[in-house]
Amino acid sequence: MTAQAGGAFPLHFTTAVETRRRLRALRRGIPDEPRRSFDLAIRRELWRLQVWRPGRRVAAFLGMPDEVDLRPCFDAAWRLGVRLYVPRILSVRRGEMAFVPCDRDARLEPNAFGIAEPAVPIALRVSTLQLDTILVPLVGFDAQCHRLGMGAGFYDRALRRRREHGQPFRRPRVIGVAYAIQQVDHLEPAPWDVALDLVVTEHGLLRRPPRSTRGTDRCATG
Repeated sequence: MTAQAGGAFPLHFTTAVETRRRLRALRRGIPDEPRRSFDLAIRRELWRLQVWRPGRRVAAFLGMPDEVDLRPCFDAAWRLGVRLYVPRILSVRRGEMAFVPCDRDARLEPNAFGIAEPAVPIALRVSTLQLDTILVPLVGFDAQCHRLGMGAGFYDRALRRRREHGQPFRRPRVIGVAYAIQQVDHLEPAPWDVALDLVVTEHGLLRRPPRSTRGTDRCATG
């Protein structure tokens, strides 16, 4: 399956700001009933990927209202013994965040962007390399699994060790979570961008193509 049955949304916007604005408008414009159906399909795909395996450390997100809602997965994940983490902003000015525990009884507080965060000590944060999987919200993506985020660089900074050439293992697995309507023809990655391993949408999943096929219009599908 491809991430969007009708093909990628053509990217004719002149600036990254305009691209984000248009894609976010498309995401906000999804009606409630289809959105619930899309969210359910995405959550089922994450279960098929065995993201929520017992004992795993998984970073999810407590998203904005127009992002995919992963929270219905959390209760089952906790019962299975999954150790769940979510982002917490450390510095808006420096674009820094960390992943902190999110337990069943965690008290949540809104951050500077109005997104819920656990009110836990920063000392409890975990290194990204200690995580098994990170689920990442997207503004946009392409068939090469390049990601367009909000533009502040929080995830790119948090995942910068994935870019180290001497890294002996590819941990954590980084999975983008989005609606198919957010796919674009092509995104030109910056040197600091961290590519996704997979993108999950309501239509299935995209796998990052092998190096030999990148730069083509084809993508591996699952």
